[in-house]
Amino acid sequence: MVPLRPQVVHCLYMFAGASPLLAGFWGLVAAAALLIGATVGYFLKMPRRISASIMAFGAGVLIAALSFGLMEEAYTRAGAVPVTMGFLGGAVVYTAASLLLSKFGGRYRKRSANQLSEDDLAGSGRAIALGALLDGVPESIVLGISMLGGAPVSIVLLGAIFISNFPEGLSSAVGMRSAGRSKRYVFGVWGFITVISGFAAWLGYAAFGSASQASIAVIEASAAGAILAMIADTMIPEAFEQEQELVGLVTVLGFMLAFILDRLGG
Repeated sequence: MVPLRPQVVHCLYMFAGASPLLAGFWGLVAAAALLIGATVGYFLKMPRRISASIMAFGAGVLIAALSFGLMEEAYTRAGAVPVTMGFLGGAVVYTAASLLLSKFGGRYRKRSANQLSEDDLAGSGRAIALGALLDGVPESIVLGISMLGGAPVSIVLLGAIFISNFPEGLSSAVGMRSAGRSKRYVFGVWGFITVISGFAAWLGYAAFGSASQASIAVIEASAAGAILAMIADTMIPEAFEQEQELVGLVTVLGFMLAFILDRLGG
């Protein structure tokens, strides 16, 4: 009997041939989980333990994807110095931008509670939207970059982004609704972020096709640093706040699954 996994991967890779438009398409697919999660969070009542577990699992998958995908590939391209500079630079830029947005009400943008309303702080809605954009763009850009040179889309990276986006949209939509924000605002924000994420993936492919290996490595490492800072700053705290007992174990399971899939796919 022919194993199922190679057949499935082959079919996915046949469709995933590299081009700017396909990079944008996969960016939209990954970001669509934000809208799906926002829909579930706004209209349905999912138990907090389940949403926390999904977020913790997604965090583990993302950590594995950036460790054995982005960082490993960046190191192979350019070595330790550019990768170190990019990784730390991405984390610093993300943290600085996140701190700035926090002053205007964007601190708890992924939380299902404690989000500020416009009555609490004018302009907090814009800060939340910009914060969501800050969280989503780096991973979308590297998704496009991962397809440079005719490579198929990275199934592990695509899955990691999709899985982590679902609880992000869900939890944030619950918080937005609790803060009194309208349905139009909630879905306007996540619809806009979804489109921008698709564009960012397209841009990652289209803008860096002729870039040097060192430049690509710095961009990949910068995105990895920003993503890891985002995980520690927003995803893990939200998951731990909702479900303290199993967050560590579920995060480890997500990491292990992504690691195994990455090794099998390699």
